[in-house]
Amino acid sequence: MNEVIWKRAIEIGEYIRDTHSTVREAARIFGVSKSTVHKDVTERLPKIRPQLAKLVREILDVNKAERHIRGGEATRRKYQKAT
Repeated sequence: MNEVIWKRAIEIGEYIRDTHSTVREAARIFGVSKSTVHKDVTERLPKIRPQLAKLVREILDVNKAERHIRGGEATRRKYQKAT
C-alpha cells in the first residue's frame, strides 16, 4: 500500500511539473482530494525526489500568488454570462 502512495506522489509531482497545473486541477485528474495532493507534494515527495519537490513547490508558489487573479477572472466570466 505504501508503495502505491509513493508512486502517486511522484506521478502527481511530475504532472504538476509538466503542466503547471493547480492543486485542484491535479486532484481532479488523479481522482483524489486537494488535501491528498497537497500532502503528497509537500510532505511525501521531498522524501522521495527532493529536486522534483523543489520544482513543484516553485510552481505551487506561483499558482498561489496568481490565485486572486484567477478568482477575479472566474467571477467576471460568471457575470458576463448572466447579462
